Order: sequence, then structure tokens, then C-alpha cells
Amino acid sequence: MAEIQAKLQALSEDYQKLQKELQETVMARQKLEAQKQENLGVQKEFKKLKEGETIFKLIGPVLLKQDQTEAESTVNGRLEWIDKEISRLEGHLKETQAKIEKKKGEIIQVQTSAQAGGPKPAQARA
Repeated sequence: MAEIQAKLQALSEDYQKLQKELQETVMARQKLEAQKQENLGVQKEFKKLKEGETIFKLIGPVLLKQDQTEAESTVNGRLEWIDKEISRLEGHLKETQAKIEKKKGEIIQVQTSAQAGGPKPAQARA
């Protein structure tokens, strides 16, 4: 019985680690989604600009002049990177969810076998 208990404990710990990993991945994806929305907003603002208007970039406490094409290129590159990261994280989420389901199945299997193999109270007294 102690062996089954130890196995259940190990499976439970693995399950909790996977749940934590899933939660961290979801949070990372949400952060990227917020960054994506922010950059899409900047991209919309760029479309409203007329040719030759000045763009400033905030670097620390200082506003520096920036070339319009360079600024647009930077935002577009950032959006591409964010999209790739979101796709990567979504793949990781699917993998982690599959691992969680597998681990849950293992826990249920061990619990079921422990209940089936353990002494039955009504029969133990007879």
C-alpha cells in the first residue's frame, strides 16, 4: 500500500508541476497578446501620419527623433516576432495540456487499481 501511496504522491507532484507550467505559459501568451495590441495601435497611428511628419521615440527619459520608415520597420518586425512567439507558445500549451491529460489518466488508473486491489471492508469482516 505504501508503494501505491508513493506512486500517487509522485504523480500528483508531476501533475502540479504541469499545471504550474501551463499557467506560466498562459500568462506569457497574455503578455505577448497585450504587446501585440499595443504595437497594432502604433501601426494604426503610423497610417494616420502624413509624409514628413516627425516621429519621436521615448528612450528612458529622453524623446529622440526617429526616421518614419525605420520606426515602421521596427514595429513591423516586432509584430512578426510577437506572432511567432504566440504560435510557439500555443504549441507549447497544446503539448502541456496533452501531458496533463495523460498524467490525470495515470493518477486515475493508479487510484482505481489501488481501490480494486485493496481489502474490501465488508468482506474482510466475514
